[in-house]
Amino acid sequence: MHNLKQKVERARAAFATGRTRPLEFRIRQLKALQKMLTEHGKEIAAAVQADLNKNEYVAYSYEILGVLGEISLMLEKLPEWTAPQPVKKTLITLPDDVYIHYEPLGVVLIIGAWNYPVALILQPLIGAIAAGNAAVLKPSEVSENTAKILEKFIPQYLDEELFPVVNGGIPETTALLEQRFDHILYTGNSSVGKIILAAAAKHLTPVTLELGGKSPCYIDKDCDIDTACRRITWGKFLNCGQTCIAPDYILCERSIQDQVLQKIKETLKEFYGDDVKKSSDYERIVNKNHYQRVLGLLEGQKIAHGGETDEATRFIAPTVLIDVNPESKIMQEEIFGPLLPIVTIADVDEAIGFINRREKPLALYVFSNNKKFSLRTSGSRIQRLCLLVLSLLGTLAVTVK
Repeated sequence: MHNLKQKVERARAAFATGRTRPLEFRIRQLKALQKMLTEHGKEIAAAVQADLNKNEYVAYSYEILGVLGEISLMLEKLPEWTAPQPVKKTLITLPDDVYIHYEPLGVVLIIGAWNYPVALILQPLIGAIAAGNAAVLKPSEVSENTAKILEKFIPQYLDEELFPVVNGGIPETTALLEQRFDHILYTGNSSVGKIILAAAAKHLTPVTLELGGKSPCYIDKDCDIDTACRRITWGKFLNCGQTCIAPDYILCERSIQDQVLQKIKETLKEFYGDDVKKSSDYERIVNKNHYQRVLGLLEGQKIAHGGETDEATRFIAPTVLIDVNPESKIMQEEIFGPLLPIVTIADVDEAIGFINRREKPLALYVFSNNKKFSLRTSGSRIQRLCLLVLSLLGTLAVTVK
């Protein structure tokens, strides 16, 4: 743990030299990260496959390609975004030159997630570099192969003092949280989020938490049900359901439940073939603990499709549940796995009430051709998906006499 503390102190000392401030330095580091992903993309994708059984195409598309796109955008826009911004003068500042000058916050802690183990640590890193910060990176120990390869390659391309990688489990993360940072970013579950928020409060450290939730899908009986079910099937079972904005459950009227179920079955066959276990496009649960957790959510449920499991390979088939009790265990916590409950409701009023009585979801998916209904839904207390783009910049209002 002493070595860990040294890494944080070394990052702060390196930041204090001011070498992150010049725009040219930030651009060089972003280009170095771009080069790392270009030169070692296949090796990184292979590590992701070893952790989650994502094939090379999926790993590259959903992990690496998006990060490369963000780097390109940052390289294009950074000179504009970091330039001083003029401010309208008031009577008091009339004789002055008035502008907003952006300042790096300092040393940032980025705690990654295991379900997208490359994207969810490198995307925040792009923002940290672009804003002129140092960053301590803590990949998830659950996706251990990806964590090891990031620890190997990042120091070869980025400034090792400013951007150290810390691997390990709960003891290492706990020790990191005892250090003082200028911003903490965490992607993961609410339980850990509370721990991080409590640790940050000791130093009044600003925190960005990207947490999951039970994201509902409402299917209106008058919509294009085939299209709705196709999109829900893709979003739900991508990465074996281990996506924070994956559809968590379906709300629909009982009159269309059979139609919804049938279309989901047909789409699953199209996506994964007759034997999903043999499909190279279907991932696996990340480890045995999560495998057992997801199995526990199946207890007492009525399986309408799927349900096959294999502990040795951590395989759980895409599974659709019907006649789900809204008070059952599976409806009390984020599923984060390939189980899709269908809850029937009487009408749209009941659907809105059902959602609003629960914790605000990270995302809401509404399938309807009724524009009045769509506007009404967006105007309710339901919180729509909002992805925060983080600049990790402080601001100084400057007046020059």
